[in-house]
Parts: sequence; C-alpha cells; structure tokens
Amino acid sequence: MRRLPLLLLAALCWSCVGDAGSSSGGVPIPAPGAEPVAAAEAAPDASPDAEPLQPAPASGGQQASGQIPAPDARPVFERPEHVRALYLNAWAAGSTKRMDQMIEVARRTEINSFVIDIKDASGFVSHRTGVPVAKAIGATGEIRIRDLPGLLKKLEAAGIYPIARIVIVRDPILAKARPALAVQDSSGGAWVDGKGIIWMNIANRDLWDYELDLAEEVVELGFPEIQWDYVRFPDAPRGEMAHARFPGTNGRAKEEVVRAFLEYADQRLDSLGLDVTHTADVFGITTSTVDVGIGQVWERFIDRVDYALPMVYPSHYYRGSFGYDRPNSYPYEIVRAALERAMERSQSVPGAGKIRPYLQDFSLGQPAYGAPEVRAQIQATYDAGVEDWVLWNAGSHYSEDALQPEDGWKEEPTLRIGNRLVPMSRRFEALKAPAAAAPAPKREESRPAAPPKREEPRPEPAAAPTERTLPRVLDADSLRRWIDSVNSARDR
Repeated sequence: MRRLPLLLLAALCWSCVGDAGSSSGGVPIPAPGAEPVAAAEAAPDASPDAEPLQPAPASGGQQASGQIPAPDARPVFERPEHVRALYLNAWAAGSTKRMDQMIEVARRTEINSFVIDIKDASGFVSHRTGVPVAKAIGATGEIRIRDLPGLLKKLEAAGIYPIARIVIVRDPILAKARPALAVQDSSGGAWVDGKGIIWMNIANRDLWDYELDLAEEVVELGFPEIQWDYVRFPDAPRGEMAHARFPGTNGRAKEEVVRAFLEYADQRLDSLGLDVTHTADVFGITTSTVDVGIGQVWERFIDRVDYALPMVYPSHYYRGSFGYDRPNSYPYEIVRAALERAMERSQSVPGAGKIRPYLQDFSLGQPAYGAPEVRAQIQATYDAGVEDWVLWNAGSHYSEDALQPEDGWKEEPTLRIGNRLVPMSRRFEALKAPAAAAPAPKREESRPAAPPKREEPRPEPAAAPTERTLPRVLDADSLRRWIDSVNSARDR
C-alpha cells in the first residue's frame, strides 16, 4: 500500500504535460515564428509499457489494436467536397491547447481538414498502438497523442475531416530493429547513404505489411483517409547508389515497385469495407519531369491513388524551373505551372486520381513567406483548375491571414505575382507585366479596400517562359539540391 501515493503522484505528473505538446517528456510546441523543434531528437523516450495493450486478432498482415472502438462508437466523418487542410505534427495534435487553437482556426476560416502524423520520419508511432511489430521494435517509446480515439471524437464534433499521414521508407527505429527490411549493401548489412541515413526497402513485402497494419488500425479507429509519405526509393549520388541493393524488386523498374505497393495498399484498405480514401505525397517535380529517379513517375502512380499530393513548394524548385531564375519569388507562377502540367499528364491516364497539392507556408530563402505568398499559391491552385490543397509548416504554425474567413473577405487579399505584391483581382494584369526587379513594396501599402468576386472566369494559361518538353531525368546536381531542400523542410 505504500506504493499508492507514489502511483497517484506519477499519474498527476503525467496528466500535466499534455498541453506542453508532449506526453513523454514535456517537449514544448515551438512558439509562432520559432524554429521547429526536432521532437524525435529533443524528447526523451517514454516507457512503451506504460499502458499495456491487449492485441486484437490480425486482419491483414500482423495488425492488432488496443484502441479499436465498438462499431457504434466509431466516429463518422463527412468527406468535404473540396479538402482545404493544415498539416499538424503529432506534438501539436497531441496537445489539448494547440488542438483547441487549431480547431478555432478552422472555425474562423475555410479550413475543413487536418493531416495528422501517425508515424513520421522519426519512426515513432504517435499513439498507443497495438500493432505487434511497432511494440516489439520500440516504436511506441514516444507517445505523442495520448488519446487518439478521443481526438477523433473531438474532430467529429467540430466537423473537421482527419487524414492520417504515415511515412514509409524513413524509419530509423525499424531500420535498427529489423535491418533485413532496409536497403542492403552489396558488401553485406544495411546500406547507409553519405549522410548516415539507413533507408527502408520499398520493395520489401514485410515493410508493406507493417505500414498497412498501422493504417488499418487507425482506419478502424475512425480515420477516413490514409496519406502515404516517402513512398519511394532513396536519393543519393550515383557512386553511393552503386552499392545499394533492393531485394524483392525481382527485376522490376523502380516505378513499378512503387506502383505495386500502392496497389497492395489499395487492396488492403478496400478490404476493410469502410470507404477509405487512399492518397500519396510525391515530389513536386514529378509533375514536370518524366523520371525523378526515385520511382515516382506520374503516369505510373496517378491511377493507383484517389489523390496525389505533389509538394509544389516554390522554394524547392531549382534555378530556371519554368523559366524563372528565382522560383521562390514567384509562388503563383510556379504552383500554377506545376499543377497545369499535372493536369495535362493526368488526362492521358484512364482512371487517374485527383490532385491535391501541398503548398508552402514556411520561409526558405528570400522572400520570406507570409499571407501574400501563401494566398498566391492557393489562388494559383484554383486558377490551374484544382480545388483541393494542404498547407505545410513543419512546426504547424500557419499564416491565418492567408485563409479566407468563414464569413468571407472583409478586404481584398494581396498576392505575390511577378515578384511584386498586387491585389488578387488584378493578378491577370500582373502576369502580363514585366517581372519586378526592385524589392516588393510594403504589404500594407498594397492592400486595397474592395472585396474580390470569387466567381471570375478562369484565365488563359500563364505566359511564363517555359519549355513544353518534359525533361527525362534531372541532372544529378539539380536533383540533389531539390531532394536536400525537401528533406530539410519536411524533417526539421
């Protein structure tokens, strides 16, 4: 009986860390404008045995869950006609205070969906999973979302559509515990790239089953949509890749392996009979390059997903993309050109899925990104003929002024077009004008008073200087710069 006060004290301490954004070490959510914390590195491990789970019978691979609600308790979400979403990392999703703040943002604006990390590039599973492999390898050692069923109920009550994001081939925990599932080295053991990263082998069927077991578990909890990320082969210079081996490819091209995974995932998810939407994140340059060299070829995956999410971040495009020397300065033009290419290529594929781009709400180089740059990307998405989008910020801090208020604009938004700030209603004129060479004017000087009319006609294609022939493969230096910037923005 002497242990009872200690247990009560421990329980009280545990309950006090939720709003700090961590359930395993009190790691705070970064303040707005602060550099995002690499939570997987900053937070101490929690005990994976803090709350024992009783595994349920497997349904496809090795799934077993300790959180599956009764059928009548499973939340039901109405899929929005058009998804307008924010990405929330697991720390934000697991913080009561931060989640309440984000729900309020959705209530005030056009946001109707959240993308929530179930397993990010740290390899930790965010919730108290019952999947046997996750428990065996220590992926439950950092519980960031302490009550996932409760969170889903909260989102159901708020009318917010949740999307579960699962990272595949970046998983250091799985790589350490199950090196046979990783890319192999020609000399034996797991292959390590020049940055010290061990990549999981996208051709390995056991890897597929682990990811699908996690996906099935959260679908049964209530998630209506699964979003795969890092669905690809590793990127590395040719000299390093010469030693990489991919057991299970069986002579297939990289793009055929990625396609096979998506087909398998679709079959597993469909077998649940829960009308699951199946999506995948891909590099933005897949829309304008025939082969990026990592297995993501537009025509070979677009008909195997309900939605493809190209990450068309302007800051990530290499110099000269679509004819722009500094793509980051042209958020409208880059996003629109990239999505128009995607739409063109999808037209040639029977049964092609829809497009829902990831847009940039973070700064990487000049100009710094704020509401004009973010809204420019959203408007470019609409002008390209795409109605869905997701904003990405690694720390889950967003430019609310870029979002249309629930009751409509009180004043017309300003967009960055032609490297200058212009009223949204004058964007077509701005496209015809020469690009600005001087720094853009102060934002408050460019804000007009009259609200725009949303139902204006679609414009003619932007007159951006661009070569219509798609490059077969990017040169190694350009590809490396692209991938480094993607990894930096998504994993920091």
